[in-house]
Amino acid sequence: MKSLKALQHQLSEPAYQLEVIERDFNQKLFKQSLQESNLYPLKTIGFQIFQINVGKMCNQICKHCHVDAGPDRKEIMTRDTMQTCLNILADHPEFTSVDLTGGAPEMNPNFRWFVEKISKLNRKVIVRCNLTIIVANKKYNDLPEFFKENNVEVVSSLPFYSKDRTDKQRGDGVFEDSILALKLLNKIGYGMPDSNLQLNLVYNPAGAFLPANQELLQLEFKNSLRNDFSIEFNNLYTITNMPISRYLDYLLASGNYESYMNKLINSYNPVAASAVMCRNTLSIGWDGYIYDCDFNQMLDLKVDSVSTHIDSFNSKDLSDRNIVINQHCYGCTSGSGSSCGGSTT
Repeated sequence: MKSLKALQHQLSEPAYQLEVIERDFNQKLFKQSLQESNLYPLKTIGFQIFQINVGKMCNQICKHCHVDAGPDRKEIMTRDTMQTCLNILADHPEFTSVDLTGGAPEMNPNFRWFVEKISKLNRKVIVRCNLTIIVANKKYNDLPEFFKENNVEVVSSLPFYSKDRTDKQRGDGVFEDSILALKLLNKIGYGMPDSNLQLNLVYNPAGAFLPANQELLQLEFKNSLRNDFSIEFNNLYTITNMPISRYLDYLLASGNYESYMNKLINSYNPVAASAVMCRNTLSIGWDGYIYDCDFNQMLDLKVDSVSTHIDSFNSKDLSDRNIVINQHCYGCTSGSGSSCGGSTT
C-alpha cells in the first residue's frame, strides 16, 4: 500500500486522482443515486454556457484550487485555439454566455483580444477574476476599466469577509489586495446599486464541510463588507469543494477523505442533481479538448462523444451525449447543490 506521501506526490495526475476517488470505501455509487432519481443516464437539456479555461497560470496558489493553478504552470491557450472557439460561437447562437476561467485568465497574453472578440459576437462574457491580479502588477491595474468597456460580468473568489480566514486559504496578503481590488471595481460602478455592471463573489468552505445557506451567508458578507470597508457587490455564490487536486490532497493529509465523501453522499439531493451545470454547459480545456464540466476537465474525463476536440465540433452529437460521471459528482449534487453560479436549489 502506498504511503500518504506517495499518494500526495501523485495527486496532480488526473489518472491517480481517479484511482483515489474510485477506491472502494463501501461508498454508494453516484450512478446508483442517479438511477434512484430517474436521472440516469444524465443528459443535456440544451446548450447555454460555453466555459473556456484559457490557461492554468496564476499569480496565486490557493489551497482549495481544483485546477492546481500557480505561477509555474505553462499550459496556455493559443490564439489559434481561441479563434476556433470564436468560430464555434459564431455558428452556435444557443451559447448565450461565455465563461472565461483559469488560473488567472487575465494572464493569458491574448486574453484582452479574446474578450473583445467575444463581445463583438454579442455574448455575455463572464470572467472569473481572483481580484489580486488587478493590483499584482501595473499592467493589470486597468482591468476594471477594460471589464467595464466590454460589459464583463466579474465573478471573484473571496473565502471570507475577514483577513485571517481568507489569507489562510489563499495566501498572506490576499485579503488586503482583494479589498483594494473590490474598491477599484466599486469605484467605476461594479456591484453598485442601479448599475448594470455585475460583481459577484464566490465562497468556498475552508474545511471538510458543506457551504452554509447561500442566502444567509450572502447577507453576512454584504453587511460585513459594507460596514467595514464600504464595499458593495451583487450576489454571493456558495460552491462546494470538489474532492480533487489540492483539496483532495488536503482531505487525505487531514484524514478527512472518507468522512467528507460520506457527508456528500448522505446529503445527495435529487433536485440539485436535476439542475447540475453540466446539463447546459460545455467546458473547453486550454488545449481545445471538450469536457462536460470544469471538474471533469481537471480529471481528464473527456466528453462521451465523437467530438472530443473543438477541431471536430459536432453540436448534434454533443447534444445527444451521455454526461460522464464519477464519485466526485456528489460535490455538485449535495445539500443545496453547487455550480459555478452557486447553489442550484
